[in-house]
Amino acid sequence: MRLLVDFLCRFGWGLSLALVLTPATGVPGGFFRVNLLVIMGLATLAALVGPTGAADASWVVPAAAAVVAWMGSVAWYGERRQAGIGLCVACAALLAVATVLAAAAGQPWSEAGWPVAGALAGGRALISGLVVGLTVHAMLLGHWYLNAPGMRVDVLRRMIDVALAAWALQLAVVLVVFFAAQGGGPPAAAGETTMALAALRWLAGLGGLPVLLVMARQTLDIPNTQSATGILYVACLAAILGELTAQLLATTA
Repeated sequence: MRLLVDFLCRFGWGLSLALVLTPATGVPGGFFRVNLLVIMGLATLAALVGPTGAADASWVVPAAAAVVAWMGSVAWYGERRQAGIGLCVACAALLAVATVLAAAAGQPWSEAGWPVAGALAGGRALISGLVVGLTVHAMLLGHWYLNAPGMRVDVLRRMIDVALAAWALQLAVVLVVFFAAQGGGPPAAAGETTMALAALRWLAGLGGLPVLLVMARQTLDIPNTQSATGILYVACLAAILGELTAQLLATTA
């Protein structure tokens, strides 16, 4: 269940920050309202399946994020844009904390460097959430053009660029971690399952995702938002598959 809670918090954090980065003047309020309800569902599930009890009250953070997301959806329903953006920021902050807590919980307390290891794990989880959340957000935004065909195409183009920036940041972190591990000595022999997961991670999340995002962006130059959205659907699968395999690889490391 820990991996599920971790992924749900990452996903919700990325979607929340994507809403903060979306220009409120160029997108109808209904888009924010619906997506906040999606975030509320992710946060609620994370709180329900997470650890409970006096010894671990980390479920309170995603639960609070779910409440804030619901309040934000109400604000956007009433077209209270300033309040809606403020609640999106609060929701993103809460889910960022929940993401760091969930990622750090996977670090063994017996390690002397646990605070550093926990912080590094939390930082990588935040970047992972951005990749998934921003990619899915771009797909949902592209789908919203069916409801509001008058929206400017440059809004979707901008969000794809932000998703590409998140991917580039993640690739840089992955390469730094990989070469740092190589510098610590020869790598241990990996099993067939680990090799298969690593190959899937690189092919889907680190190799396939940027190709799909660039293809979607170029399709907008036609412009054809429906075709771009179709490509973004595949990009979402690549992003989610890549990040899930990365989590599984982290547990087997």
